[in-house]
Amino acid sequence: MVAILCVCALNSYAQQQPRIPEASSTQTIIQDFGLGKISLTYSRPNVKGRKIFGGIQPYGEVWRTGANAATTITFSEEVLVAGNKVAAGTYSLFTIPGATEWTVILNKTAKQWGAYTYKQEDDVVRFKVAPIKLQEKRETFTIAFANVTTKTAELYLLWDYTAVAIKLATNDDAQITANIDELMKGPKKPYFNAIQYYYENDKDLNKALVWVAEAEKAEPKGPWFKLWKARILLKQGNKKGAIAAANEGIKLAKASNDDEYVRLNQNVLDQATEEK
Repeated sequence: MVAILCVCALNSYAQQQPRIPEASSTQTIIQDFGLGKISLTYSRPNVKGRKIFGGIQPYGEVWRTGANAATTITFSEEVLVAGNKVAAGTYSLFTIPGATEWTVILNKTAKQWGAYTYKQEDDVVRFKVAPIKLQEKRETFTIAFANVTTKTAELYLLWDYTAVAIKLATNDDAQITANIDELMKGPKKPYFNAIQYYYENDKDLNKALVWVAEAEKAEPKGPWFKLWKARILLKQGNKKGAIAAANEGIKLAKASNDDEYVRLNQNVLDQATEEK
């Protein structure tokens, strides 16, 4: 009977406990990258007036790169992390902070609490980076993507007055180009996306101009293909042709009351005129 009463009392006590926020909140961020995605989950401790690196987080010791469970990062496709090939999958992200140099680690054991069971033999990648001194304090530990392009990105770790940048890269060009070539054989040709991709990635611009000409036959009143024609010609150094194409694009855009493409074509026209 006494045991039953004790259990009931404990249950009652547990039910009466208030819900309170976690001291280190959890955040998940997802970033499109190349043809895939990168997702990252971590907990965010605060400085709270403490000395962080070289203090509560000693130099030279493996850090979970956050609080609570080890930070995890998932790549949906192969990427280059600081020049190292990393296969698609989920990894734990550890670091070893130092005054002038950090070690960044991707470990194949994704789910672990802190760094208590960390094993170096399970490391997939290890590399060194130099920390950056911040002018402005970051109270809450933050991981963020920056300078994201179709091929490269930087993953920043920021806390207190310290930042660390991890360089990421991907190369899907062969797959994308093959995809475009295959789709161009079908009835619905992806002219717009193909032209844009070839222009932005410095591929065969003459081939892109052929696509522009074909696309214009289907949409002769569209100012968007005049825009890409103007951009390509300007990139090739044909300023006269770029000016002519941009003027045509402005005319078509005004006729359809498309202010955006008036502005975009005008931008190319201005560049071509300034460069003459």
